[in-house]
Amino acid sequence: MSLKFDLIVTDGNARRGRVETAHGTFDTPAFMAVGTAATVKALTMDHVAATGTQVILGNTYHLMMRPGGDLVEKMGGLHNFSGWHGPILTDSGGFQVMSLSNLVKMNEMGVEFTSHIDGGVKHFLRPEDSVHIQHQLDSNITMVLDECLHLPAERARVEKNVDMVTRWARRSKEAFVDRPGYGIFGIVQGADYHDLREKSARALTEIGFDGYAVGGLAVGESQDVMFDMIATVTPLLPTDKPRYLMGVGTPLDILGAVERGIDMFDCVMPTRAGRTAQAFTRNGTMNMKNARFRDDSAPLDDKCGCPACKLSRAYIHHLIKCNEMLGATLLTQHNLWFYQDLMRDIRTSIEQGRFAEFKRDFIKKYTGQ
Repeated sequence: MSLKFDLIVTDGNARRGRVETAHGTFDTPAFMAVGTAATVKALTMDHVAATGTQVILGNTYHLMMRPGGDLVEKMGGLHNFSGWHGPILTDSGGFQVMSLSNLVKMNEMGVEFTSHIDGGVKHFLRPEDSVHIQHQLDSNITMVLDECLHLPAERARVEKNVDMVTRWARRSKEAFVDRPGYGIFGIVQGADYHDLREKSARALTEIGFDGYAVGGLAVGESQDVMFDMIATVTPLLPTDKPRYLMGVGTPLDILGAVERGIDMFDCVMPTRAGRTAQAFTRNGTMNMKNARFRDDSAPLDDKCGCPACKLSRAYIHHLIKCNEMLGATLLTQHNLWFYQDLMRDIRTSIEQGRFAEFKRDFIKKYTGQ
């Protein structure tokens, strides 16, 4: 397998590393901007790059539906199609098994999706199909097809899930075309059952992958439970492979997960918040619809170098109140900038052996406690 991960230094369980792909490298801990349909909503790829983002995420299910893997392949792959020429990871469609559950039928062979677009056309996705589409997309990191469960879930249901997605993971690995600078990640499931998480992690490491994701979290459980499951899984994973916590999360989630050995993150939170008038700052979040910002001349965050922070809160508030598209663009870029500043500061603190101190100081300022 040809995806290269260098573990540079550790500070407790926190890890500072670097992943090398055919389309460049990215530093870990890393936050991946979510570009579900080959676009990070409200931004150009130049906007995304300016935030310090090094790797983005696309979604196999949505790109399968529109415009289709064949067309993206014809256009030269997702990098050429979207204009993002750095590393790309693609989710396999497993999350949509949960999020579109009313449109899904599943059996041992795979998943039948009734199109969420027109409600009529049916698409059957096997693990092999998901891997093939991700190959057409030219994704640097392919994810195995799995099934993400809502929590809480009954133990018998989770046991069945773990066994099936392990079989799917093996089929996905067998279908993957190994080539320099590309890799495939397995996904640890098991809900909030320690022994089932352990069973899943051990089975996947026996199969062998370029990296390992922790899936099925941030889907209804408390933060304490999420951290407990991460702490259960990470000691069982190879130290020389990257670890990815899927779909997480808030700045405080990220800090807690890094503390427990996670290297990679993605979440729609910063971009979705930007489109709904919420700004992330080092002093917490701000709702820019709030009337108190009407005549506020301060920037969103005086430590931030993004374009929005060269303007006043009053101007951002004005754009939001007038429903100007620029408001969503500026806030989305600002929020990604904030997240990438956070990741860069985390990496620096690990290098300097002061991650625990950085985490404590960040939380105190961010929460005001």
